[in-house]
Amino acid sequence: MKITVVSPQELGESEKSRWRTLQKASPSLDNPFLSVDFTLAMGRLRDHVRVAVIEDAGEIAGFFPHERHSLGIGKPLGGFLTTCHGLISVSELKIDPRDLLRACKLSAIDFDYLVAGQPTFAPYETDVRPSPVMDLRGGFDAYIDQVRAGSPKNYKTVRYKERKLGREQGELRFEWDSTDAGTLRTIMNWKSDQYQRTGRIDRFAQPWIVRLVEELHSHRSDDFSGVLTMVYAGDTPVAGHFGLRTARTLVGWFPAYDPAFARYSPGITHHLQMAEHAAKAGLHQVDMGKGGREYKEWLKTGALMVAEARIARPSPMATAQWLRRVPVSKLRTVVVDNPTLFRAADRLLKSYGRARSHLQSRFTAKQSPRAR
Repeated sequence: MKITVVSPQELGESEKSRWRTLQKASPSLDNPFLSVDFTLAMGRLRDHVRVAVIEDAGEIAGFFPHERHSLGIGKPLGGFLTTCHGLISVSELKIDPRDLLRACKLSAIDFDYLVAGQPTFAPYETDVRPSPVMDLRGGFDAYIDQVRAGSPKNYKTVRYKERKLGREQGELRFEWDSTDAGTLRTIMNWKSDQYQRTGRIDRFAQPWIVRLVEELHSHRSDDFSGVLTMVYAGDTPVAGHFGLRTARTLVGWFPAYDPAFARYSPGITHHLQMAEHAAKAGLHQVDMGKGGREYKEWLKTGALMVAEARIARPSPMATAQWLRRVPVSKLRTVVVDNPTLFRAADRLLKSYGRARSHLQSRFTAKQSPRAR
């Protein structure tokens, strides 16, 4: 077994082709965050992105994209920004992960969204749980029949609000795979506002993430593309999403809506219309990602298994990172698993977001020319 670590830009055409072949060969790897195109885009924007190329008997058996930060701390590619991590390899590949870390010059790495059951990492999995998907393999009609049967009250309420939105705000129109940069900017502005209102970290306050999304929005290929969607009431955009797709899977990434239309639940309306158009486009599933949002529970008709795992080599830095991270990770799991605690935490974050926005508004007012 030979492991060579390179930057994404050092991958040759034969290696990229091998990556795509390995990914297509395994349904568990059918996720755009595991695509070589995503790794290449990340590598163009982030200096610490690396790829371990694993060879066995002279043939490439797998790839391990990752980030190498200071003092040997490793992170999955994209870290908190992405929802699928792991090896892109032949299904039977099993190596000592500590040897993999040693070759990558890493002291430790933690996974929150690891493809469950990979032989190399399976012994280190600490928590395995389902990630909800909208299963479209039988077509949209079969999917919606399952949703209606599983949660008839929610379905009836959403369809009522959808009709009400059309009556009161203008006829609804759905746009699939928009190429318009202004539409993308609208989604990012809504999402940034949502992050701030709810006390979350604003991803779009980081310029490299904005550039990444803009670059992926313009990427088009059979195996990997950005997909921008939007629901309009008349000519007014009300809810949309930007995500990534492979030939068969669309992954939820940045759903957002205009809070002025919140009473109509436009985000749910958008998800149902997005699923309908995804099925028409030949996609087999929409991966919504694990998380505590209630809408995912009643929209889901299937699940993929994802795992948390930690791998470390003995070192002071690995120990320090464990002491800092593990208690927070365990607390997060407890909160997510308990609906009462999750709702309380969500309310607390929203209160924090409102207070922060109020303070920022007051500060801005004091700094304005009129105030001076």
